[in-house]
Amino acid sequence: MLKLDKLALRRGALLLFDDVSMNISGGTKLGLTGANGCGKSSLLSLILGELQPDEGDYFLTPGWVIAHVAQETDSSDRAAIEVVMDGDVELRELQQRLQQAEEKADGHEISACHIRLEEIDGYQAHSRAAKLLTGLSFSEDDLQRPMNDFSGGWRMRLNLASALMCRSDLLLLDEPTNHLDLDAVIWLEQWLKRYPGTLIMISHDRDFLDSVVTSIAHVEQQSMRLYKGNYSAFEKLRAERLAQQQSNFVKQQKTIKHMQSFVDRFKAKATKAKQAQSRVKALERMALIAPAHIDSPFSFEFAEPDVLPGFLMRIDNVSAGYEDKTILQQVKHTLLPGERIGLLGLNGAGKSTLIKLIAGEIQPQQGVIEKAKDLKVGYFAQHQLEQLDKEASPLLHLQRIDEKATEKSLRSYLGGFNFRSDKVLEPVGPFSGGEKARLVLAMLIWQKPNLLLLDEPTNHLDLEMRLALNNAIQSFCGTVILVSHDRHLLRTVCDELLLVDSGRVITFKDEVDDYPRWLAERRNQKMDVPAGEVKPLIDKKEKKKRDAEFRKTIQPQMSRQTRLERAIEKTEKQQAKVESSLADSATYEDSQKEKLRDLLFQQAENKKQLDELEMEWFEISEDIEQLRSDYDAGV
Repeated sequence: MLKLDKLALRRGALLLFDDVSMNISGGTKLGLTGANGCGKSSLLSLILGELQPDEGDYFLTPGWVIAHVAQETDSSDRAAIEVVMDGDVELRELQQRLQQAEEKADGHEISACHIRLEEIDGYQAHSRAAKLLTGLSFSEDDLQRPMNDFSGGWRMRLNLASALMCRSDLLLLDEPTNHLDLDAVIWLEQWLKRYPGTLIMISHDRDFLDSVVTSIAHVEQQSMRLYKGNYSAFEKLRAERLAQQQSNFVKQQKTIKHMQSFVDRFKAKATKAKQAQSRVKALERMALIAPAHIDSPFSFEFAEPDVLPGFLMRIDNVSAGYEDKTILQQVKHTLLPGERIGLLGLNGAGKSTLIKLIAGEIQPQQGVIEKAKDLKVGYFAQHQLEQLDKEASPLLHLQRIDEKATEKSLRSYLGGFNFRSDKVLEPVGPFSGGEKARLVLAMLIWQKPNLLLLDEPTNHLDLEMRLALNNAIQSFCGTVILVSHDRHLLRTVCDELLLVDSGRVITFKDEVDDYPRWLAERRNQKMDVPAGEVKPLIDKKEKKKRDAEFRKTIQPQMSRQTRLERAIEKTEKQQAKVESSLADSATYEDSQKEKLRDLLFQQAENKKQLDELEMEWFEISEDIEQLRSDYDAGV
């Protein structure tokens, strides 16, 4: 059990937690959520003993073994599999004891070591470590490679494997999916579901949380609230609580206004002074309910591109790779305006290579790429975070892109990415990974691309920023190609999936949620392309013609749906205005009877109109969905 008792915790002068009490029972799989900087990682540091509480206390079951992922990536010449096996500390201690006992020919100690090794399944440790590394996308050859050979991201995977190797009672994970591809995320998800101990995990991947955790602890306003269930259940419960809180707040404000009005009117009258004074005291005692501030700190959208060509790029029989190594072969595709393409494939299959080819960072080894005259590519990749000028501010980065833009317009724009006040003038060197990623996205969006290439854009981004990015992409009229381990983003943004496999780029005709099944079959059967799951892009010209005809067929319904959405929004605003007037106590005075009658009539009319508009919207949405379903089925 982990117990927090009236805990207060600070980082410097910043108060993170105040009077927090919570019990986390053994076997719980807990997701920690909350805005960046709210104290989630500090709580893990407290549990690890790296921080001490400022007030209150916390209790952890004595003897619990705690595993966590080391954030440092030390250099080492030792083989990767040996580094991972170090995660089982007792195993290493037993191996050392056994070696010393054999050197001394101590038969009793040798026997004791072997008995304990059998109890902890130590003889299978090498196999266990190999399975962990394979699950995290390391190849068989990688197992014996020295740690120094791996990049920083792969070293973090080694650290993760080492933490999983530990036979722990409590596992602490801070953004474990940040350096993983989708294949590794799916594997880790299944591993954690089978993990028998207590798990406390920070993650901004909603699908990952949904699949793994059984409870959510949400941190906000120096407090922490526990919700039973996965992330989706938490979202629903919190929304209901905030709605009730807001309702209570509105009611309370009416009571306060009424009481204050009485005080203001009668505090000077001797006959009413005592009653007025009692109300003053009541107002002072009343614990004001904070209004529910649930607005995201992020608000941005992609501006409409200056030009949107009829086609953006034609890739004709292209092979691509690096130096004398070919990764992709015979790639054929035409990128059209408005396409939303998600790339799937095993680690190392060539997804990033395809992105770099389209971005122009590498050139074809064979074949032809035809680019539209007005093509403007916006390319996001993780390496761009490190290419930011560490001494320059967010404002200066944008001023270098657009010298004609006013400081006021740039400050307003950066505010949508939560760079506000003095933050826009601070050097980006000390910024967190999430802040750097937001700045790179801001720089990309400002340039109004018509082809958007996003290679793992959600690394380091919290849930609010992921939602804002999702919404921005939804309204983007250009073309999007996305590589991401965030299945929610892939599912909600992409309407076409391409699979990069065995050097080929082929369509994946199923949904994102079917990819784990394909992945399991691919690994188990060792087949290049499972029958019935994918099909080659054979007649691209014919497909393009069918797509164009379908878009023309569905356009009237799409236009009508958009008009209905605007009408609904307009009517909702009118209704809100009417209900605001009805909430005013002055409306119910005798002199306002005619106005009240008109307002009630408008309220009823607006409600009737909203019902009709929403019903029509649902009907046309079903028609659109059916048309798309028929088209996908080839009807």
